[in-house]
Amino acid sequence: MPRKKGNTSEKEPGFEEAIAELEAIVGAMEEEQLPLEDLVAKYEQGTRLLARCETVLADARKRLLTIAESNAADDSAEDSLDPDGPISHDASASPDETDDDDDIRLF
Repeated sequence: MPRKKGNTSEKEPGFEEAIAELEAIVGAMEEEQLPLEDLVAKYEQGTRLLARCETVLADARKRLLTIAESNAADDSAEDSLDPDGPISHDASASPDETDDDDDIRLF
């Protein structure tokens, strides 16, 4: 059962369908003795299918780049929430101020 998505018509097959048709056309052109008219028609159909595949791939690349950029922006936004870096135990205090006289010191 063919899938239809949005305004996709029957003239615009999905990527996998277009590849399968393109492979069938190439196989027929290589192996069959076709009249010139049929060869030209298959060549035209193949170029349309190739253009469809390239369009689908270009759209997929754009979507992946958008996702990657969005993830990078989210990561940098999370980093900017804590400008001092990771949470530490009062890093501004010197060790002498935080040590109690009751602590055992090894050195």
